[in-house]
Amino acid sequence: MKKEQEKQDEIESSNAPLIEHLSELRSRLVVSVLAFLVCMVCVFPFSKYIFNFLALPITDLLAIKNEANELIFTGLQQGFMVNVKISFFGGFVVSFPFIGFQIWRFIAPGLYKKEKLAFLPFLIASPVLFIIGAAFAYFVVLPLAFNFFLSFQNTSDLNNLVGIKYLGTINEYLSLTMRFILAFGICFQLPVLLTLMGKAGLVSSESLVRFRKYAIVSILIVAAIVTPPDVITQIILFSVVYSLYEMSILLVRLVEKKKEEILKRMDENS
Repeated sequence: MKKEQEKQDEIESSNAPLIEHLSELRSRLVVSVLAFLVCMVCVFPFSKYIFNFLALPITDLLAIKNEANELIFTGLQQGFMVNVKISFFGGFVVSFPFIGFQIWRFIAPGLYKKEKLAFLPFLIASPVLFIIGAAFAYFVVLPLAFNFFLSFQNTSDLNNLVGIKYLGTINEYLSLTMRFILAFGICFQLPVLLTLMGKAGLVSSESLVRFRKYAIVSILIVAAIVTPPDVITQIILFSVVYSLYEMSILLVRLVEKKKEEILKRMDENS
């Protein structure tokens, strides 16, 4: 009986930390969801202004072409749903620092001090690179892509062609714009991801160099999927992501050199 009781006590004591971790995870998830909902509600009154900012790339081009710089909606509920989408994305962006802090608070107790210091730069670099990628898409890629799309308009009197005029809906425009911004923001995370994998020993600079030809094909496929079917944006996305891939190789090499220096010091001290 005593042996059985001791075994039962051991099982309960081993389950206790797991239950505590699950309870903490649940509480942090609940807090994160509440923060997201609060931010989403707060962003909703400003959704029209946010959409106006997102629409500047197309409205500026239409103004340059002496066309009506306005968008339409064809469904009665479409205007409201667009504002909901904007508040959803805006709420996530605003609440992301708090959500990231909750994730860090959950992970940090299981890390050593050196691991925390090593992981902190990646936490800072990730949102910074996402913002840079999103800004690059908004200020560089979107005007080029929209100018390419608008070039397919025709006037009815030109060479007896049927008149073709752009009448963009707000829902279609928002989906396309957010697709560009998210695609470039996520692709700019490549150096962070590969450097972390290199730090963990999952990849090496040599393996990344050997994988280069496959990476080129993979990046081309991704560029074709996440961007609309025009060559200009696909080439831009491919060039940017491939440059980030080469940058990742250099960063992984730096990580490997630091590891080698630490090992040499340990050997000298021993």
